[in-house]
Amino acid sequence: MAAGAAVPPLETPVAQAELPLYLEVELNHQSTGLLLPFVLRDGRLYAPADTLTRLDFTLPDTAPGQLVALDDIPGVRFDYDAGLQRVAINAPLSQLALATTVIAPEHAAVPAASNAPGLLLNYDLYANHSGRSSNATAYAELRAFGGNAGVFSTTAVTRAFRSHGDAGWRGDSVRLDSSWEWSFPDTMTRLALGDTTTGSMGWTRAVRVGGIHLGRNFGLQPYRVTTPLPAFLGEVAVPSELELYVNGVRQYSGEVPVGPFQLVSQPGINGAGDAQLVITDAFGAVRTLSFPFYASQNLLAEGLSDWSVTAGVIREDYGLRSYSYGSQPVASGNLRYGASDALTIELHGEGGDGLGNGGIGAIWAAGRAGIVSASWSASDWHERTGTQTAFAYSWNNARFNLSLSTQRTQDDYSDLASGYGQAPARASDRALVGWNSALLGSFGASYLRLQYPESDASRYASAYWNRSFGRDWALNFSVNQNLDASADRSFYLGISVNLGERRALNTSLQRNAGRDSANVDMAQSVPTAGGLSWRVRASHADGGDASALAEAGWLGDHGRVNGGVAGSAGNWYGYAGANGGLVLMSGDVFASRSVNDAFAVVSTGDVGGVPVKLENRLIGTTGDNGLLLVTPLNAWQRNRLAIDPMDLPADMRLGQVEMFAVPSDRAGTEVRFDVQPVRAAVVVLHDADGTPLDAGGSAVLVGNASPATFVGYDGEIYLDTLDDHNTLQVTTATGTCRVAFDYPETSAPIPRIGPLTCIPEEAP
Repeated sequence: MAAGAAVPPLETPVAQAELPLYLEVELNHQSTGLLLPFVLRDGRLYAPADTLTRLDFTLPDTAPGQLVALDDIPGVRFDYDAGLQRVAINAPLSQLALATTVIAPEHAAVPAASNAPGLLLNYDLYANHSGRSSNATAYAELRAFGGNAGVFSTTAVTRAFRSHGDAGWRGDSVRLDSSWEWSFPDTMTRLALGDTTTGSMGWTRAVRVGGIHLGRNFGLQPYRVTTPLPAFLGEVAVPSELELYVNGVRQYSGEVPVGPFQLVSQPGINGAGDAQLVITDAFGAVRTLSFPFYASQNLLAEGLSDWSVTAGVIREDYGLRSYSYGSQPVASGNLRYGASDALTIELHGEGGDGLGNGGIGAIWAAGRAGIVSASWSASDWHERTGTQTAFAYSWNNARFNLSLSTQRTQDDYSDLASGYGQAPARASDRALVGWNSALLGSFGASYLRLQYPESDASRYASAYWNRSFGRDWALNFSVNQNLDASADRSFYLGISVNLGERRALNTSLQRNAGRDSANVDMAQSVPTAGGLSWRVRASHADGGDASALAEAGWLGDHGRVNGGVAGSAGNWYGYAGANGGLVLMSGDVFASRSVNDAFAVVSTGDVGGVPVKLENRLIGTTGDNGLLLVTPLNAWQRNRLAIDPMDLPADMRLGQVEMFAVPSDRAGTEVRFDVQPVRAAVVVLHDADGTPLDAGGSAVLVGNASPATFVGYDGEIYLDTLDDHNTLQVTTATGTCRVAFDYPETSAPIPRIGPLTCIPEEAP
């Protein structure tokens, strides 16, 4: 009914004077679920101000109890149904003060991780032999973990070598890193004691230290989004369907109620993008809203911080000596904070051994214009002072990318890494531009200028082009030029051909330092599930120099092995390698591939040969002891493990068929499926006349705690908790009877016993 139109008068004088009503309310074609008071007076419908306030109407200068005629509110239309005692109100959004509906990804609860006590040894072995020398290298990583004790790890390299004519082998062993780490996923923090590295940002340098490190680790909550998410705003006058498309790909679909809304969605891209909101209202009308936006992984969401603090002594001669550390304590700290979704502030400080260094930086999202970052830092080291400035700009979309950066030091700028290695560059300038075309391929060009103290600047320019021709072959071309030496130029032209069955042929022509060479390489990659891989390669260069290589490898469930021969005329050598892991957990030792992250041991009790699936993919079968090592798993995430009851013999009882494994990083957890063998049989019972017992009776094993079961058709009873000697009591409509029987010796999983005569029991 239009605003201003009178409600049809009722025939009774009371109705024409004033009639209180309680009506079910629908607002803008959406049920409110409210039953509210109204007044019908002289054929017009009124609402108390309190009623309209509950319906989110804006009523300036109105007393709470004052009656307001609905047809006096500008733009309001309504339909009063006296029979259903319902009123449907349509109001413009300008008359309503509706709360904004926020549609955002839910913050997933942190899954509780667990790990079991155990040890892990990763190994990587390599050896080669030629007519001139022989050498062997072994890398090992040992981890110990369990419960809340954290993860202890240590790595080492052992080397042995012998030259032609030596009387024996020489060698050494070097410890690389040893640390003990604890993770706290609720606060996303990690504590490490031992060998670690200082935190770093784009304008600072990290150093190895022996000491303590405490800092934020977003990897402990992998489901959490740490970068700003673009928000798309709109409003609807009636309930509507909402769809979000980002660069033509649908990202969200759902319903939105009446009023303003804000859709916060992860766009799945990095750089400039275009979003379209497609709104379909309850009447089928469709409208589209367009939103350009820019997303960056370098920014932190508003209010989120990333920080680290490290203290200890500098690690020296890494890879050469096992226990070489500086004598002076040092410390370093970093802080990144999302001041807003468009601005991230960075702070850095470090000191020790007479050094003081501090700086500040910022990363700013300039709308659709890209990302701008800048930093400034200063140092004082034994009264030698200096500063460092840095500036960077980047912009990209689906087809174009641009990156510019410069970093300069002034005077005697120093950081912790300066005292134990290379000083920071005096100047570092980089520029990169790229363009991608579906028709022409990908193009790119770059420029680099680098200058270290007491040395001349080095300047290089390069360009590349590559294009794929379907899925069968691709071309690659690149050129690199030293801008300070015109003769220092290199070219590369490569052709890649896909031969199917994981096989590829790669040929290339290249010119480097005035020398031309040609290469032909054919290889078969190893499948993820394991199998054979091989590679053959031949090359020829100016001057008649030729070389060749042939190798093969095998990836199995317990590790990887490979070997081959390579060399050129007069200098051939053979080599071989192997890598894998050994896990001691759940009372057993497992051989596996190298384990870089988390894993689990699946137990099916004492039942072996049970297939296990990881995320609906068959991952292995439990051994004779009912155990299976499953690797790799994603740390701090829910990894779905399942067994199919259809894969089990009929005489097995199964509890849960699906469980989630949530291991901590670099450690293992246990997943136990309740699989138990049962002694089952079908017992056939007849009465004294040889007639099968009637269906529906109740049967129970005397002296057995299992629940009662029922008699089926033809007097058949299924039982799965039988002993060697059994007594079965059956109660039917005609009385109670008993029968005793032994479990037969048979290979059948579910034997059939009987028919047996059930002897009636006399009534007491």
